[in-house]
Amino acid sequence: MDWTYYLKALVALSVIVNPVGAVPVFLTVTDGQDREQRKRTARLTGFSVACVLVVACLTGESILRFFGISLASFRVGGGLLIMLMAIHMMQAKISPSRQTPEEAREAEDRESVAVVPLAIPLLSGPGAITTAILYANHIHTILGMSILIASAIVVGLFVWLMLLLADPVSHWLGHTGINIATRLMGLLLAAIAVEFITQGVAILLPGLA
Repeated sequence: MDWTYYLKALVALSVIVNPVGAVPVFLTVTDGQDREQRKRTARLTGFSVACVLVVACLTGESILRFFGISLASFRVGGGLLIMLMAIHMMQAKISPSRQTPEEAREAEDRESVAVVPLAIPLLSGPGAITTAILYANHIHTILGMSILIASAIVVGLFVWLMLLLADPVSHWLGHTGINIATRLMGLLLAAIAVEFITQGVAILLPGLA
C-alpha cells in the first residue's frame, strides 16, 4: 500500500480547505453569536465539510461517468480551477469560486451560517470536491477508500478545531500571520494543481509526455 499517496491526499485536502484562512470569515459571520452558538456553528461546519468530502469521494467517479467526462479532461479542468484558487490564496484573497461578495453580504444576515456559506462553498467548495474526486479515482480497494474517507473526516475535525479556537488563533497569528499561512498553502496548492494538469495532459496528448 502506497501510504505516500494517502498522505498527499490528506495534505492536499487540508491545504485546499484552508481552515486557517477561514478564521477571519468565521469571526465576522458569527459576530452576533454567543460562545455556545459559536461552538455549535464550528461543530456543524466541520461535520458538513467532512460529509461533503466523503460524498465526493464515494460518488465522484459515478458522476463523471454519468456525464461522459473522462478523468483526464477532469484533471485538466480541475487543475486549472485549483490553480486559480492557489493564485488568489498567494495574494491572500478569497477566490470568487469559494464565495462571491454578494454571498458574503448575504451571509452576514443569516442566523445559521454553518452549512452555507462556511462549509459550502467557502471551505468545501468546487476545488475541494474536485481534489477529493481525483484522489478517489485511483483507489480501487475498500481499505484504500476507507483510508481516504478517514482523511476527509480528519480534515473535518481540523476545521472544527480551528474554528473552535478561532479567537485565540486570530489573536496569536494576527491578520499578517493568517495571510502568510494562506500564501504558503497557496504555493503548495499551486504545485498540486500543476501535478493534476500535467497528468491530465499526458493522457490527452501522449505525444507530449
